[in-house]
Amino acid sequence: MSEHFQQLFASARDALRPILPKRLRGLPVVPVVRLAGVIGFSTPLRPGLTLSALARTLDKAFTQRGAKAIALVINSPGGSAVQSHLIFQRIRQMAAEKHLPVIAFVEDVAASGGYMIACAAEEIIADPSSIVGSIGVVGASFGFDEAIKRLGIERRVYTAGEHKVMLDPFQPEKAEDVARLRAIQQQIHDNFIGLVKMSRGNRLSGQEKILFSGEYWAGQKALELGLVDRIGELRAALRERYGEDVLMPVIAASRGWLGRVMPASGLVSRGGDWVRAGLADEVVSAIEARALWARFGL
Repeated sequence: MSEHFQQLFASARDALRPILPKRLRGLPVVPVVRLAGVIGFSTPLRPGLTLSALARTLDKAFTQRGAKAIALVINSPGGSAVQSHLIFQRIRQMAAEKHLPVIAFVEDVAASGGYMIACAAEEIIADPSSIVGSIGVVGASFGFDEAIKRLGIERRVYTAGEHKVMLDPFQPEKAEDVARLRAIQQQIHDNFIGLVKMSRGNRLSGQEKILFSGEYWAGQKALELGLVDRIGELRAALRERYGEDVLMPVIAASRGWLGRVMPASGLVSRGGDWVRAGLADEVVSAIEARALWARFGL
């Protein structure tokens, strides 16, 4: 293509730009991926945040034509440590492959696994009232051994493996079982701490015994501790960085017609057959998720 023709082409493009659809004007694009909900808690009607559920959405976001960066909008109290780490890894892998920066925006809360995912971004932006942190590991259960005794119920368990029923809620708690659980939790906590240190580096300004105690803070205090980089919100921050005409398409998980219609009726696919989802499963899942949110006053 000659230089003269290139100039003519550029002039024609500039003249037509005002009447072209925005997606054809060559405007900067920052795909927005919303990550909302409890991580790993899934039932047929309440899909949680898992890598399998997000993989296609992330692929679509990172392959958007004209993308200048990827924006993650996070609103999660945490959940599964494994799924949190898998999502973190996938985001970092794709950011490296596509050479795209990632910016995380915290809405109500990015705590525990939610904060781990936020650490996949080069920059974390929060609202002054966002809840941030909870860098720790928690496990909870109930003990029913005294209750079943009073009800005259005999617990019968048959196992192969000395520790197969470790911390069974219907049997008395054993100190050695608690010690094993705490050792596992410490390993997971150490991994979490290492990930945060790797991601945030010298931006962390708080004492380690405070930062990694499991405590959480409002956005303004999180900024002082180096857990976030600035206070702001999605639209203003992206327009400031990429211009007033920046496009911010929300990349949502795609579902076919059956995926949209059948779950609404309470039907799910199991083994090729449509069956009604169990109400008890949904209730238990909702209670567990509600308990996680309630920890942060939400």
